[in-house]
Parts: sequence; structure tokens; C-alpha cells
Amino acid sequence: MNSPRSFTHVDTWVFDLDNTLYPHHVNLWQQVDARIGEFVSSWLNISREEARLLQKDYYRRFGTTMRGMMTLHGVRADDYLAYVHKIDHSPLEPNPAMGAAITGLPGRKLILTNGSVDHVDKVLERLGLVGHFDAVFDIVAAELEPKPAPQTYRRFLDLHRVDPTRAAMFEDLARNLEVPHKLGMTTVLVVPDGSKEVVREDWELEGRDAFHVDYVTDDLTKFLQGLANC
Repeated sequence: MNSPRSFTHVDTWVFDLDNTLYPHHVNLWQQVDARIGEFVSSWLNISREEARLLQKDYYRRFGTTMRGMMTLHGVRADDYLAYVHKIDHSPLEPNPAMGAAITGLPGRKLILTNGSVDHVDKVLERLGLVGHFDAVFDIVAAELEPKPAPQTYRRFLDLHRVDPTRAAMFEDLARNLEVPHKLGMTTVLVVPDGSKEVVREDWELEGRDAFHVDYVTDDLTKFLQGLANC
């Protein structure tokens, strides 16, 4: 049985962005998801239905649809990212309580995302979290290799000189916590609020009971606030 790791030794706090720093039910990612489908459909000159199937297949196989499109169809990352992240960020609302909770964590706070820095900046601005993080490691810094690729975590750790045995990671996809846990991180899976409707694939909601998941929460702000009492 999984014996969860503690947070008493943690001096580096690593956060995913989408569906982690904001609630799943905002469904902001649904906009990105639709833009990805449009891009695939247009690039390959196929129907939206065919594009949807390819999009989800590549997402699961390659970590991101972008990686699949780059590998198999010669897509340029800049073109893809500029298109799919052109969305309406207005559904996001300021979250001063989360900001205060993050500020209260001892040590560095970093973002590790499969998105772009431009997208991160827009999300943090809407959430009122600008200035709360020491650095952002995005898909470009990852040399376009997305989580859960092991080499992506290694690049992140090396670049920011993170000791994984003294770090905690917060993610909304259980599969993206497997490598961090193996490296020694304390892992937290952020899941949807059961009372709210979310747009996710079934496999994206799996893994709550996985060995590599130390903790599960449907309220990140409350969870972070609770760490102050640990």
C-alpha cells in the first residue's frame, strides 16, 4: 500500500498550469482543445471528426497532439502554439486566496507545463498570480518534448537545479506524476470537483489510486492552505 511522502523536507514546489492552477470546471482547456482540432483538420485537410480521432490518439501516444503533428506531419511548433493558444482567457477569475497560499510555501515555486510561456503569462495575469513563481519551464524549454517524457523532467531538474527528493509536484494528470515520483518527489494529483461538470477524456481522470500519487485533492487552494499547518 502506498505510504504518502511528507512535505516537511520540501524546498521546491512545482506546479503544472492548465487544470491545476485553475479549476477543471472552468473548461478553459476546452477552448484549446477545439483550436487543436481545427488546426489538425486544416493542416491535414480532413474532416473535424477524423481530426478529433487523430488529435486524441496523438495526445495519448506522444504526450501532446503537437508532438504527434511535428513527428508525423512536419508541423512547426511556433505555428501550432500560436494558433491553439489564441483563446478567450476571461473565464478565469482572480484567486487571491491561492496567491496567499503559494506565497506562504517555504522555498521556490516553479511552473512546469506542456504549454507556452505566452499562455502561462495570460493565465497568471487573469488569476492574479503574476510574480508568485520564480520561473516557468515550458514546452520550448523542454525542447518540444512534453511530459511525461522522462528526459523532459531531467531537463527541468538540471536547468533549475532542483533536488527531486526535496520537491513536490502538483498535476492534473496522474501519468505525469509517475516519473516525478520515481525521482523522489512528493506528488499531488489535482482532480475535478465532483459537483461540477468538466470536459475531460475518461483516461485523463484515471490514476487516483496509483502508487505514484501521494495525495489527491479537488481544491488546490485549500490543500495548500492546509500545508501551513503541517
